[in-house]
Parts: sequence; C-alpha cells; structure tokens
Amino acid sequence: MTRATTVRAVPAAAVLLVSVLITLTVSPRLGLDLQGGTRMVLQAQDSDTAKADRESTDRTVEVLRRRIDSLGVTEPTLTRSGEDRIIVELPDVQDPRKAADVIGKTAQLTFHAVQGPGEPAEGGKGLTLPDEQGRRLALGPAALSGAGVKEATASFDAQQGAGWTVSLDFHKDAGRDWTRLTGEAACHPVQDERRRVAIVLDKRVISSPQVSPTVACGSGLPSGSTQITGSFSADEARELALLIEGGALPVPVEIVEQRTVGPTLGAAAIDASARAALIGAAATALFIIVIYRLFGALAAVALAAYGVISYAALVALGVTLTLPGLAGFVLAIGMAVDANVLVFERAREEYAGRPGKSLRASLAAGFKGAWTAVADSNVTTLIAAGLLFFLGSGPVKGFGVTLAIGVLASMFSALVIARALTEIAAHSRFVADYRGVNGIAIPGRVRTWLTRRDPQLMRSPRRWLTVSAVLIAVAVAGILVRGVNLGVEFTGGRLVEYSTSRPVDVETARTALAGAGFGDAEVTTAGAGDISVRTGELDNDGEHALRAALAAEGGETTKVRDELIGPSLGDELRRNALIALAIAVLVQLAYLAVRFRWTFAVASVGALVHDVIILIGVFAWLGRTVDGIFLAALLTVIGYSVNDSVVVFDRVRELWAKARRKPLAGVANRAVLQTVPRTVNTGMGALFILTALAVLGGDSLEDFALALLIGIVVGTYSSVMTAVPAALLLERTSKVPPPARTRAPRARQRAGRRDPHDNGARV
Repeated sequence: MTRATTVRAVPAAAVLLVSVLITLTVSPRLGLDLQGGTRMVLQAQDSDTAKADRESTDRTVEVLRRRIDSLGVTEPTLTRSGEDRIIVELPDVQDPRKAADVIGKTAQLTFHAVQGPGEPAEGGKGLTLPDEQGRRLALGPAALSGAGVKEATASFDAQQGAGWTVSLDFHKDAGRDWTRLTGEAACHPVQDERRRVAIVLDKRVISSPQVSPTVACGSGLPSGSTQITGSFSADEARELALLIEGGALPVPVEIVEQRTVGPTLGAAAIDASARAALIGAAATALFIIVIYRLFGALAAVALAAYGVISYAALVALGVTLTLPGLAGFVLAIGMAVDANVLVFERAREEYAGRPGKSLRASLAAGFKGAWTAVADSNVTTLIAAGLLFFLGSGPVKGFGVTLAIGVLASMFSALVIARALTEIAAHSRFVADYRGVNGIAIPGRVRTWLTRRDPQLMRSPRRWLTVSAVLIAVAVAGILVRGVNLGVEFTGGRLVEYSTSRPVDVETARTALAGAGFGDAEVTTAGAGDISVRTGELDNDGEHALRAALAAEGGETTKVRDELIGPSLGDELRRNALIALAIAVLVQLAYLAVRFRWTFAVASVGALVHDVIILIGVFAWLGRTVDGIFLAALLTVIGYSVNDSVVVFDRVRELWAKARRKPLAGVANRAVLQTVPRTVNTGMGALFILTALAVLGGDSLEDFALALLIGIVVGTYSSVMTAVPAALLLERTSKVPPPARTRAPRARQRAGRRDPHDNGARV
C-alpha cells in the first residue's frame, strides 16, 4: 500500500469511526411532520403604541413563551424569523384551537396593590394569585396597566451593593399613577404584605417587590427612579425587564400559517422512508456490483459509509429531520453513486484506450480525469441546495440542508473512502490479472454497443431541438388548458385531511359539508380512504364544525393533516417561488459562464428551462399539486440537469482542446458517446431510489418522487439532446477561439514513458 493510499485510509477510518459513535449515541431531532404536532407562523402587527420591528417581536416571543409553557406543551420551540415573524412549534398538539386562543391574545400587564388577609377586594375586582415563591396574594384591582411603562432596563448596581436590578420608567400620566400606588403601599409597616406592589402578566405574578423603607407614606416613587431589587441573577433581571417592557408594548399577532400533522402519519412516513431507503440502496448497490464487479462492491461499501457519515453529520449538527429532509437523504444515496461511476467509466476508457496500461495506472488516471467533472457537478447541486435553504421556508429549508450535507458526504466517500478501498484492491495481483473480477478491464455493454455502432447523433442538431420544441409545446398546452393546480401554500386557504372509522365516499362527504354551511369546500380522497377538504379562509372553530359534520357520516373522525396559509403569506410564497427559480437560473448561468464557454453556459441553461417547463407541464396534465415540496423537487431537478450538462461539456472541452482543427460536431458526438455510459449508470442508480420512494414512500412522498423521476428522465435527455445541439448552433455564431490545450509538466511526460503505477502486470 502506497503512502498516498495510507494518507486517505487513515482519515477515512477515523471519520467513519466517529460517525458510528455519533449514530449510536445521539438521537435525531425530528420535525413536527415526523413526530406529530402543530407548527404556526405568526405575523407581528403594528399597534397604536408599538411598531412591529425586531425588538418588539423579541419581546413578544418571551411573552408567548410564558403563555405556551402554561399549556404544558413538552419542549415547545419559539423563534423569531426575519423582522416581524415568529415560528412556534408545539410537539404532540393535535388541536391547535386552545394554543391559538392563548397565542392570539394581546399581552396584559398590570400593577396591583397587595391587600391584607381577609381584606375585601375593592369593587369586587380583586384577584388572589400566587407570588414568585408560591404564596397566595390578595390583590386589589389593577391600578396601572403595562401600556404606561415607557422603559424597563436591567442593570448592575455596584455602588449600592444591590446587585442586578430592574429600573422602571413610566409615561407622564402613568408615572403619577405609579407614584400614588407606591405612596399608598408605603403607608404600611416594613415587612407587611400590603407594602408590596404586584406586577402581573396574564394573571401571573412575575414580581412583587416591597416599597423601600426610605419611601415616606404618601410620597411614593417618582417615574425614572424606581428600581426592583430581589437578588436577581443577570439572566433573571434581563428576563424580568423584557417581560415588563414587552407587556408595556404589546404587539398584536396574526396566524399566517398553521400546520398540524397527526402522530400516526409521521410514524408511517418514517417507516415508509426507511423501507424506501433500504430497498432503493440495496437495488442501487446490486446494480453497481453487476456493472463494476469487485470495484462496484467496494463502491457499495463506500456508499454504506456515506449513509453513516451523512446521518451522523445531520444529528451532530442538530439538523431537524423533516419528511422532505428524509427524502433528500434517500435521494442523495442515489446521487452519491455518480462520482464513483464517473471515475470507473473514466478508468475503463484509460484501460481500453491504452493497451498495456496497468489497472493501478488506469484507476489513478480515472480519478484524475474525473475530478473536474465531479467538482463542477457537485458545485451545481450545492448551489441548488443553497437556494433551497435561503429562499425556501419550513421543511424546504430542511431539504436543502440535508441535500447539501449529502453532497459533501458523497464527495468524501467517493474521493477518499472509495479511492482508498479500490487502490488497496488494485495492488492485488489476482485482482489486476482477472478481467471478470476487477470490473475496470471489461468495457461494459453500453460502451461496447456504442463503439460498434458509432451513431452520429450530432449530425443534425436542429432535429433534436425540434423534438425538444415539440415537448415544450405539449407542456405549455397543459399549463394553458388544464392550468397549474397550485397548493394551499401558494394560494392561501386551508387543507385538512381526515381519517374516518367508517368509509365515506366523496359525494356523501360533500353533501354533509354543504349541509353544514361548507358548500364551497373542495372534497377529494387522500390516501387509503381518507378525506381531503380544501377551503378558503377557515378559522379553528370552523375546522372543528367541519370535522363534526364529517363525523356524523363517518363515525370517529381523526385529523391526519391540517395546513392553514393566510392569503398574504400565500402571495409572498408564490412570489418567492418565482424569485427562487429566476435566481437559480441566473446563478447557474453565471457559474457555467465562468467555468465554461458562454455558448456552453447558455445551452445548459436553455436545457434547464426546458426541463422546468416540461416538469410543470406534466404536473398540469396530471392535475398534481404544485406546492413547496414540488418547488424543492424542481430546484433539485435544476441541479441535476446542470450536473449532467457539466459532465458532457467537460468532456467536449477536453476533446476539443486536443483536436482544435476538427469539426466541433464530430468532437461533440464523440464526447456524448463517451459520457453516455456514465449518464445511463448514474441515472439508473437514482431511478432505483426514486422508484422505491414513489412506490413505498406513501402519499406524502409520492408527488415529490414523481417530480424527481420525471425531472431526471427529462434532464438526462436534455443534457445530451438539447444542450449539446444548442451549443453547436451557438458556436457557429461565436468568434471565441477553441479552448487551449493544457500541457502536462515534463516530469509527467517522462513518467508516461514508464508508468510509475505499472507493476508489470498485463491483461
């Protein structure tokens, strides 16, 4: 084993060992669509006293956190998104009505005088609440509301030795009320309960400080000089100041998105994804073993290592696994084969094209020759993943993160783990001497057939562009005739799926809902006998009435899925989807223009647009829903399409540089024929995974897998039959000279006379 192989094998083993330990010891963080629960997106609104900016939204988050804690929800998550949105995730909450009622109220902060035991409440408006230590306090009516608080700040008082304190500043009128309230409390003896002032947030005492003994009866505390002390820590003081000021600046919130997923649906999705991953990965591994024999088996081992490494990276980074994220993880298994296929096909070319070249030398040349195509193709996929993360929302972001981690892990598994394994195997005399064992010495059926036939595919490029134009016309006709069935995510409204104990047909369900006042609801079947109902604006009380109407016909009715999107958010998501597609096209165009010729870049982007239009058109003809998950699939198809085009044009550039005086059409035809085996084998690997997802992934993943299946088939066609012919026509008008031939260093030229990897073995 050479030193270079050892350098690769040691870190590969270390990374794999750490990944196994993480996999066995760290539990994954599941999204709500897998564990069940409710996710809400709240939009902060401007009020008369406060503007919905970053600061006021942060205060609102803290107030809402206290409220949700009172619901008893296990491990709720509240985060600010952007300037004025709050994302609330409530695991195991299936009926969001109570949570929505609590969340939707404006914060109520009040200041009360504390009464003595048995003292009657003035006007019958008093309260009895526990204080911070759990002692019951009898409170008088609210003397001051939180709207009067101008500012509450936490500070450390080193001079007086009071430690962390909270200073209050009131508006003018409220300041007089505060002075009167504290002046009345100061008339009672020190340590008397009635000398305290209770600060109440949403009927909960958050602080009940005593008025200082230095304050005289009737004089009270002026605004701006009030300090609350009480042995606070820094965090406690800041939290108290935030709560007081947050209550003083209440920001109304509106629910613009709400999604509820039943736990049974989440469990079924996990099981379905696991089955699809196992079966798809097994089929892919078997396929590459049949094609590449021993080296295919070693690639399958590297593929398994990729699965462990990428999963460990996801859980170690705390990435929330969502349903689209799981689909991205499964999809990346198929895409992980691509780098190995590129290397092995290149090694086959080297072995067959240079008689007498050793297996080790051919394999080294395969890794070297495939490097640029591997790097460029993975960068384009990372661009698509980055766009998904920055321009997507919710689960689509998770898919982007999962896809990006999968791409990086696949490069490591292919270029480090698989290379180390294959180099170790190539050192064996037995492996090098027997064609049927190593898998590199045999050319493969596709390559053999192409070599024998030598079809001139690029003789008439306009013919292929005509076929592509016809396909686009059919797709556009579907969009115009059938229309695009935009999901609730893009149109706004509510989509709810129910499971009933007794079978209910669509017509019966539609009649029952019409009788209950939901005549405009769209009723369809979903899954195994489930009922899907889509309406316009519908609040939680309306959804409860809708479910009751279905229960009258179907018996016990369980909500499986619930999606509510406000009209303003729907417009925004639809606009963002178009922006995402436009940015994806422009970014890919810019990258390809830098890495290749402008003609290649324009042709690749033209093929990309061709794929997008056809995919949307097919979904229009089939009446399938176009939603956020479809957008994730579409951007992935964009990455895949450019990936294929990059591989072909990388070979065109290489061959053209070696034969600058030959007609480009002949060079392009040769490049296409040389890359077809890689395209077919990579596509087959991805198709195994996606077919497993489509068949076994359940209803939640069916449309996602179908979109990717269509996209990969169309993208494979367009990268050869659309991008290359378009580049040939563009080159006829281009005045840019052919690419310069790269010269090998002299040391490498001398090494070519006697290959350093050659061990003397001949086949």
